[in-house]
Amino acid sequence: MSEFDASQSAARMRDAESSLTGLRERFTVPEDTVYMDGNSLGVHGEDAREALQRALDQWRDLGIEGWTDADPPWFDYGERLGDRLADAVGAKPAECVAANSTTVNIHALVGTFLDAADGTDVVVNELDFPTDHYAIRSQLRVRGLDPDDHLVVVGSEDGRTIETDAIADAVTDDTAMVFMPSVLYRSGQLFDVAAITDIAHDHDAFAGFDLAHSVGVVDHDLHFDGVDFAVWCSYKYLNAGPGAIGGLYVHEDHFDLPPALAGWWGNADDSQFDLDPEFRPADGAAAFQIGTVPVFAAAPLFGTLDVVEAAGIDRLRERSAALTRYLVSLVDERLPECAVGTPREAERRGGHVAVEHPDADRVSRALRDRGVVVDYRPPNVVRVAPSPYFVGFEDVWLAVDELRDVLDTGALEAYGDDGETVT
Repeated sequence: MSEFDASQSAARMRDAESSLTGLRERFTVPEDTVYMDGNSLGVHGEDAREALQRALDQWRDLGIEGWTDADPPWFDYGERLGDRLADAVGAKPAECVAANSTTVNIHALVGTFLDAADGTDVVVNELDFPTDHYAIRSQLRVRGLDPDDHLVVVGSEDGRTIETDAIADAVTDDTAMVFMPSVLYRSGQLFDVAAITDIAHDHDAFAGFDLAHSVGVVDHDLHFDGVDFAVWCSYKYLNAGPGAIGGLYVHEDHFDLPPALAGWWGNADDSQFDLDPEFRPADGAAAFQIGTVPVFAAAPLFGTLDVVEAAGIDRLRERSAALTRYLVSLVDERLPECAVGTPREAERRGGHVAVEHPDADRVSRALRDRGVVVDYRPPNVVRVAPSPYFVGFEDVWLAVDELRDVLDTGALEAYGDDGETVT
């Protein structure tokens, strides 16, 4: 086996050989930056801008008629986007809809499936993004269930990852649902969605997932895996912009479930404007829309899905895995003061890498001041996300090179522990 080449020229060679190199030209990375924070907010893309501009022009030219006469009609945004999102998550078109926000969708779907479940316990994990727990606790309380008794939290042995066996040990016949992330927001661990779904189903429980850190960068197969429901955002790897519309999936076996959070936008199309006080749900996942579709928050997604479809989710996943593997190798080679907190196996790694350092907060601030956009997650993680849409291997090399220089030059001394710059 040949030795790993950690040179900048080798990184350039990797970029030259990449089949997705031309994708970058469709995006505008902030000037003079190496942008490694696409797992928090993707960058501006020309396709998204054009799609949003079309919606703005239609508002100007059509006014209220845009609901029916725009191309596509604003009324149909949620379903049309859902049809296209289905390809990205491995679902049938009717099983997906673009609607609401991630947290609202967690409330809506957790509540719906709690009402349908035989059990009363919800299995989560201690490394979840907090909003998931906030929403689930709220839905338990609304149903008269004490969250301290009915929220079962799977622990982590290493503070970085959650083992599938530990999830299996936590699921019992009292379990109503297992709700897990597809990727842990801090460490970047990719969960075995199919195995966790099987564990839940073995106990007649539902399996739901928060795909916020995987949609657009991981090739899911939700329908085939039998996942009952899932939620996600579109402002991270899907690059649809800040505050972009969320998305959800409901397996077709559950289309008969009445939404726990019903709203007029989820009413059947043929009677929506009858304004009948009794809710009649639309067919499929469309029933889980709540309020009027936010046209300008949804429009950019039409453009960004053009990019996803042109590249192919399989190739995006392949490139993402290659970029994160390269990043891990560079950290091993050039940053002995740092540890990699992300699983090294590609099948257990999402789209970002947790680079651990005792002064991660100050490292993150120093890198940002040098134009390397990363973020910090307590207590010791610098999250580095080489998005396959607009990041190249040389970008990864430059980010690691700047981190090396930060550590070599004592640049951290200019940053206080309280977030202030020391003068």
